Amino acid sequence: MDIAQLLPQFGNIAFTLAAFVLALSIIVAVHEYGHYIVGRWSGIHAEVFSLGFGPVLLSRVDRRGTRWQLAALPFGGYVKFLGDANAASVGGTAVDPALRRRTMLGAPLWARAATVAAGPVFNFILSLVVFTGIFLVQGQPADPLTIARLQPLPDSFVQELQPGDELVEIAGQPVGTIDALFAAQFPVAAGFDYTVRRDGALRVVQGPHPYPPVIFGLNPNSAAYDIDLRVGDVITEVDGVPVHAFSQLVDMVLASNGAPMQVAVWRGGEVLDFVLVPRRADLPRAEGGFETRWLVGISGGMLFEPQTVTPGVLSSVGAAAGQIWYIITSSLSGLWHMITGAISSCNLSGPVGIAQASGAMASQGVTSFIWFVALLSTAVGLLNLFPVPILDGGHLVFHAYEAVTGKLPGDKALRLLMAVGLSLILTLMVFALANDLFLCP
Repeated sequence: MDIAQLLPQFGNIAFTLAAFVLALSIIVAVHEYGHYIVGRWSGIHAEVFSLGFGPVLLSRVDRRGTRWQLAALPFGGYVKFLGDANAASVGGTAVDPALRRRTMLGAPLWARAATVAAGPVFNFILSLVVFTGIFLVQGQPADPLTIARLQPLPDSFVQELQPGDELVEIAGQPVGTIDALFAAQFPVAAGFDYTVRRDGALRVVQGPHPYPPVIFGLNPNSAAYDIDLRVGDVITEVDGVPVHAFSQLVDMVLASNGAPMQVAVWRGGEVLDFVLVPRRADLPRAEGGFETRWLVGISGGMLFEPQTVTPGVLSSVGAAAGQIWYIITSSLSGLWHMITGAISSCNLSGPVGIAQASGAMASQGVTSFIWFVALLSTAVGLLNLFPVPILDGGHLVFHAYEAVTGKLPGDKALRLLMAVGLSLILTLMVFALANDLFLCP
């Protein structure tokens, strides 16, 4: 094979790895900073704040005596508090009480618990800030519903709409607001009568389906992503049948039962042919639980981008909190359904799958990548709250035990529990990695 043929593959791997490292570094830095800053506020001294593991590349010591360092292996990080290396001796009676108070073991229970909980909490705060910012920047559709930009479509789609048109009716159904448009039901058809207000006068013009067969989003590691379909592609035919609406495409995928589909795609004036093979996937239901469906990994959208107005900060924060809550509840539900065997364990991704997802989202633009970082930050915060020794949640369980009994678990019990927790985490990581590489192609 010509070495030049390998260069794009190396480029894709490098891009994916860079996106993964960047996403992980942001999330880890925020998580560990939560531990650090709350520990500092609580009177616990941090000796080292490290982004990454292994040999130290860069470091400096600040005026408080904390060493900030960047290490060679950028796949995690840690904060080393005073006394962590020799907690037993620091906890002894011979140590100066003032010094002992500045250690993790010697600090009051409330300070230790707050410091431990701060890491996951800061992950949730990062997600809340990012989601809120995205909602504020993207805005919400203005009333009346007005076209800001039309989606590019091939000439086979009738198109007489123009930017600036205020939508009044589509096929006789009122669509003056975004909620009214979402509530309307449209059959699969090549075109519709659009009643619009243009230059102050009502006009009836022709336009395509309000939800055309355009790819607005690509899921990483999906059938569509793997064959190089792209955002903005218009799927014009499936197995020789013209496609007019995204809902029609969804029905075709569901009816395929996993059989290969011959797909014609319009991309910037050129028609390309692909073979698309749907895959089975488990999707959360709105009422709870999961359903298994055939999917290709694409999402649709509206024919046009509406003119927007900036929403209120409180409503954006509320929407962001709702997004975080949805991620948490669907993640817990998915984990439970995997444990009980109700859905496939292939829904669990390991580091390779997460890295591929990072690269895929980064390739779709800055907003998609930032959204993914916020989603992953929520997942990391949730995972760290699981009551497993070595995780933050396990330490919080130890603190709760101390609060009830007035003493820490014994050294032997602690060592045993930590070994069990480490074994569980390593087993989960190996299983997830096996999913990525062997079990779930």
